[in-house]
Amino acid sequence: MKKLLPLEIAGLSLLSSFATAGMETLYRGEMPNILWITSEDNSPFLKCYGDPMATTPHLDKLASEGFLYTHAYANAPVCAPARNTIITGVYACSGGNQPMRSDYRKSEIIRYFPQFLREKGYYCTNNSKEDYNIDASQTKNIWDESGKHAHYRNRKAGQPFFAIFNSTISHESCIHKSVPDGKLRHDPKQVKLPPYHPDTPEMRHDWAQYYDKVEDMDSWVGSVLKELEESGEAENTIVFYYADNGGVLGRSKRFVYETGTRVPFIIRIPEKYRHLFPAQQPGSRVDRLISFADLAPSLLSIAGVPVPAWMQGQPFLGDQRKPDPRYAFMFRDRMDERIDMVRAVRDQRFRYIRNYMPYRIHGQHINYLWQAPSMESWEKACLDGKCNEIQSAFWKTKPSEELYDTENDPWEVNNLAEDPAYRETLERMSKACDDWLLEIKDTGFIPEGERGIKAGGMSLYDYMRNSSVPLGKILEAARLALQGNKENLKKMTAHLRHEDSAVRYWAATGLLILKDDASLAIPQLREALNDLSPDVAIVAAEALYDLGEKTASIDALVKALEDDEVFVRVHALNVIDHTDEESKIIKQAVTRMVNDRKNETRQRYDLRLVEWLAAKWAMDLSAVKGT
Repeated sequence: MKKLLPLEIAGLSLLSSFATAGMETLYRGEMPNILWITSEDNSPFLKCYGDPMATTPHLDKLASEGFLYTHAYANAPVCAPARNTIITGVYACSGGNQPMRSDYRKSEIIRYFPQFLREKGYYCTNNSKEDYNIDASQTKNIWDESGKHAHYRNRKAGQPFFAIFNSTISHESCIHKSVPDGKLRHDPKQVKLPPYHPDTPEMRHDWAQYYDKVEDMDSWVGSVLKELEESGEAENTIVFYYADNGGVLGRSKRFVYETGTRVPFIIRIPEKYRHLFPAQQPGSRVDRLISFADLAPSLLSIAGVPVPAWMQGQPFLGDQRKPDPRYAFMFRDRMDERIDMVRAVRDQRFRYIRNYMPYRIHGQHINYLWQAPSMESWEKACLDGKCNEIQSAFWKTKPSEELYDTENDPWEVNNLAEDPAYRETLERMSKACDDWLLEIKDTGFIPEGERGIKAGGMSLYDYMRNSSVPLGKILEAARLALQGNKENLKKMTAHLRHEDSAVRYWAATGLLILKDDASLAIPQLREALNDLSPDVAIVAAEALYDLGEKTASIDALVKALEDDEVFVRVHALNVIDHTDEESKIIKQAVTRMVNDRKNETRQRYDLRLVEWLAAKWAMDLSAVKGT
């Protein structure tokens, strides 16, 4: 047996004992403390980012002492899939955990970054939000402590820490209940509204109230930093501050625009760790594109842990730092009860957006979003004819592609996708999007209603890496669908008979997008109503409904409402809402669906749609048990 040398013995005991001063010195030489301060639902509405309306002295001071990132992005514009991406270093749409919210299983290949840090010797705490969008049985024992009382002060003497403190002060719920104007610290009259927001009293009030909450959040950040100073650990601690996604006024959170994905991001690094500086001097602005997928590999790089090959982000700090990337990537899928699918690419100047469901409006009614008075006022202003073209666009169907010059159009209202002068940029970023989707094996191209059936007992991440999945063919069918070209009718009808149901789904979607130009495919769409995939049948039903084949379409939707899979029912209810179908047979089917499944324990997003439909139909909710 090999005899261990003293240094090897010290290395082996590193993970189990932190009591001696010598070990503390060893830690300090290589392993800085790391403090994450996170807030919820706020874009860079901070004074240090140039917002004159903001009152953020503590974050402004942190920026003056550290490094302010000008191009930092949440990969998803909402918390749970964004946090999933952070904790794994894998895009949630690659892992199959992108719908908001969901509880799909994580691949065993993928590990959480705190597990690596704990193995290195860090004491890891989370105070206190998790929300990782993963099967709860797989989210245990990630942290040394996670909860309201989790704190780095509970670690062993000399042990380095990684600690998260998360604030909900600026969460979108902060504007759900309006306070009187006289109690606001920010004047609604002084708010400079985005061009897409109508000038309503509710809109101005929500903006002002939100700035108050950002100010309150800033004060909380100050208290966390003060506590760090008083602990004596400030000079040993790298401090990160960022928000979990943009927000919160309409067309920000949940949407893949700058206002939904660009976040404030500040890092303060003590002088003793200046080798980690991303720029020459503290107080600098850093233009590198970073996104949440980069956080886990960057932490491992700082801590001296080899970054595993399955992590999809790129380290931007530490010895394993990668060159500045050309692009950052974003995604949007189902948001609560509303089905949608969007992918986006950002370079230093332009944002490219691809809408895979251009037959839906931007402003689909989402129960939680509509609790903001400003959203109701915006919708009402549009219905009353008081919105201009830019303000009305949110309530219209989407183009398949969007392209924005964010330097000259920061609110992203001038779509350049059809402008010949930007054709080269559009094609370049479109190709980058295609390459990324294939590289990460995006799970979003499999309809949610049948993901469990397709994957069997596997995680979606593992399923997509199965050689039997014809991902290239699926992506080809999806791109063909988005072209909206009737010259592709023959190809799409042929795809309706493909052996893979995802290809059939996108073929049906292409025919839905064609509307009247798909009339020659009515026989094939009728056949598709009996497809083994309920999601294919639902899309075919919507296409046929638009083509005047309402009776057959309604029958298919009624059948879908009887399905055991909740997201098949959610899909059908989305179609019923979009078509404004309110026949007696549909109302009876909806009532029967609720009554027959009143004991189900899964998250019931179908019931949120039932509430919305009942309100539209002036239907007595007392007759619909369980809502």
